[in-house]
This record gives sequence, structure tokens and C-alpha cells, in this order.
Amino acid sequence: MTPTLRTERLLLEPYVLEDEDDFVALFQDTRVSQWMGDGPVSEEADRALFGRIFTKVYAQELFDVWAVRRDGLLVGHAEIKWTDSVGGHEIVYALAPAAWGFGLGAEMAEAIVAYGFDALGLTAVHATVAAPNQASLTLLGRIGFEHVRDVAEDDGSTTRVLSLGAPIGH
Repeated sequence: MTPTLRTERLLLEPYVLEDEDDFVALFQDTRVSQWMGDGPVSEEADRALFGRIFTKVYAQELFDVWAVRRDGLLVGHAEIKWTDSVGGHEIVYALAPAAWGFGLGAEMAEAIVAYGFDALGLTAVHATVAAPNQASLTLLGRIGFEHVRDVAEDDGSTTRVLSLGAPIGH
């Protein structure tokens, strides 16, 4: 079961059914979704994705997925899961544009990474980022991720693979 994580300003907790409209609004914002998966999808697809968080991910305990809240409002989305493309656990995160520029992305990413090392016992955590997504590349670099390799995608774009090893003592 996905645990609740707390940072100085954020609460990462499992989604509740009442989050659906806020989840869809976050993923329908193209400033966010352009960097997620294969990019923007229909509202119906985002609603179906939200449903699968409950019917598959939580029901089968596949991986951890969090609603990210600040002052009670949904401001982001976070995950940590095994991904074949990196051969390890990858963090996935999204933050609403209204929450950009306050250091919340780094705070959220650091919380997920710490959970991976401490609770899951991982020795490394990875991230995949579209090469043009400079904000995310900068954020990850700031918290210690290093560029490992580039992946040429079928559409001609480039995805950067970044990794962070566990601190000594983990």
C-alpha cells in the first residue's frame, strides 16, 4: 500500500476518488502533459488513467502513486516504479504550473528518491526526461542526478536517462 510522505511544504498521499477532476485538470494542462508519457491525450484517456490507478495500480499493489498536495490542494502527481527501459526504478512527477518556481518540484522529487532508498531499499533511482525539458533536467541535476545516456526515440526526439546512486549507508 502506498504510504503517506510528508515534506516541509508537501503531503504525498494515495489518491482518493474525489481527486479525479483535479487529476484530469493537471494532466489536461499541456504545459504539464507535453512532458508526460506520449504527450497530451484526451480527457477521456486521462479519466481512464485515473481509474486504473485504483483498479490496477492500488488494487494489485503494482507500484507507488501519490497525489501531491500543498495546503490541501492537489498541486502534483508522483510515482516510483520499475521501468524496463532503465532497468530499474524510475521516478515520475508532475507539478501544476501555479506551483512552479517555488522549489516544490525538487522537494517532491527528493521525497520520492528518499522513499526509494529508505523504504524500497534501492541502490539507484532513475529518471527519463525529454531532452528539451530543461526545467526538469535542471531540477534533477540540482538534487544530484547525473546524465547516463541518451535514447533516440522513434519520432526523432531524444530522451535523457539520469541516475542517482544511494548515499553511503543505505
